[in-house]
Amino acid sequence: MIATPARFMETLTMNAKTPNAIDTYVGSRVRMRRQLLGLSQEKLADQIGVTFQQVQKYEKGLNRIGASRLQRIAEVLRTSPSFFFQQDDSEPQSLAGSEMTVAADPVAEFLHSKEGLALNRAFLQITDTQLREKIVALVKAMAQAQEGRNIATARSKPGETFA
Repeated sequence: MIATPARFMETLTMNAKTPNAIDTYVGSRVRMRRQLLGLSQEKLADQIGVTFQQVQKYEKGLNRIGASRLQRIAEVLRTSPSFFFQQDDSEPQSLAGSEMTVAADPVAEFLHSKEGLALNRAFLQITDTQLREKIVALVKAMAQAQEGRNIATARSKPGETFA
């Protein structure tokens, strides 16, 4: 059989590795935790003994992270290995299937956003428990006020304004 460019491309396409959903999810959790701690890919790479390109591949799910490497990453990122499999910060994710999504709920989606990471980083710098509680209460009050405005806007008639 003669190797033609078309056949070569077909072979490449058939052999192309598509990231496994679990590997992608675990990598996204590594990235989220690394960014939350303000650690660069280069610093993480140095501390776990790989290149920063390898860290990029881990975070994108292109390369699978072995158990011992995941343990070391967890140590550097000051968390447990199970953190990388959790859908939220309380429940470990079942690995029975590959339907896992990175942003399965609004909380996870927000935590993966730039705003979520920035907010969490800033909040972690506040050590005063009472101040933290007041900030949470303020944010809840603002959310309720916005929800009230959204309901009022939905009920209003076109052209109607509020004084």
